[in-house]
Amino acid sequence: MLSPPFTARGNMRGGLAEAGRAGIMRLNPMPEPAPPLPAVMPTPVAPLTATGKNHSNENFPVGSWLVGPHERPAIHAFYQLVRLADDIADDPLLDPPPKLQKLRRLSDVLTHAHDEGHDAPQAVALRHVLQEKNITAQHARDLLHAFQQDAVKRRYNTWDELLDYCRYSAAPVGRYVLALHGEDEATWPANDALCAVLQITNHLQDMADDYRENDRVYLPLDILAQHGADPAMLAAATSPAPLKAAQRAMVEKLWPLLQQARQLPKQVRHFRLRLEISVIVSLATAMTHKLRRVDPLATNAKLNKFELAGACVWGMMRAWF
Repeated sequence: MLSPPFTARGNMRGGLAEAGRAGIMRLNPMPEPAPPLPAVMPTPVAPLTATGKNHSNENFPVGSWLVGPHERPAIHAFYQLVRLADDIADDPLLDPPPKLQKLRRLSDVLTHAHDEGHDAPQAVALRHVLQEKNITAQHARDLLHAFQQDAVKRRYNTWDELLDYCRYSAAPVGRYVLALHGEDEATWPANDALCAVLQITNHLQDMADDYRENDRVYLPLDILAQHGADPAMLAAATSPAPLKAAQRAMVEKLWPLLQQARQLPKQVRHFRLRLEISVIVSLATAMTHKLRRVDPLATNAKLNKFELAGACVWGMMRAWF
C-alpha cells in the first residue's frame, strides 16, 4: 500500500494473471525488465526530503500490530523510502527530468554499497535492512521504476497496460513483505492479484484528485471509450452516466483478481502475517463492494470506521476458521 500494508501510488494505499480475457491478472512471477524511461542529463541533486504525509493518511494498515515486532522496523524503512518517492513523483514544483533524476538517485543508493547517500538517508536505511535480512533490492527498485513512470506517463490505454503498471507499483510491495517473513515465491501470484486490487480500488477512490491535481488518469482509455466517457468528465462534481458505467466495468474486472487473492492467507506460513493478509483481503473486498455503490466524484469512497471494523473482524475470523 503491509501484508501488504501499502501500494505505491495514491497515498500508499494498503497492501500486499488475465487467464485468457476473463479478467484474471496476467502477472508473471517476476516483472519483466522495466521499459526504458527518458534519459536525463546529470545535474547536482538537492537533498531529498519528504512531506508531512504519514501512516495516518493511509487507507490500510502500515506495519500494524498484527505484524511481528521484529519485522515492523524493516517494513517502516521500506515505507519511508516509498513515501519519499511518492512525494517526488507528485511534486508540483518539479518538471519530469529532475523527478527522474531524484528517483534514479534513490535507486542508485540502494544498490551501491559504498555510496554514503548523504542526500538520500531513506535509501541508505533500507539498503542496510536489505543487507541484514538478505533480501533483494529488486522489489524496491521496481517500485521506484513505477514512480519514474508516474513522472512521465499520465494515461493508460488498456486494462492490460494498467495491470502492467501494477506489476511495478503494487506487486513488489507484497513480495517484499513476504520475503521479509521467509515466505515462498509460490505465494507471489495470489499476492500480485491482491496488490493489483488494492492499487486499482485506490485509483477509483482518488480518480478525481489524480486528474485535477496531477492530470493523471488511471481509468483505461479503452474502457472509457467503450462507455462513451472521456477523461474530462473527471472534473465534474458528480459522475455522468458514461463515467459511472466505465467505473462499474472496472469494478467487475476486480472480482476474478479478488478470487485469486483469497488464496493468499492459506499459502502463508507465518501466523501473524497470515492474520494481517486475511484482514487486507477482507478490506479489499469491502472496498470493491463499496465502489459498486458509490460515486467517487460525489462522495468519499473510502471505508468508514464501521465498515473498517466489520471488515477487520471478518478478516480475522476467516484467518482463524
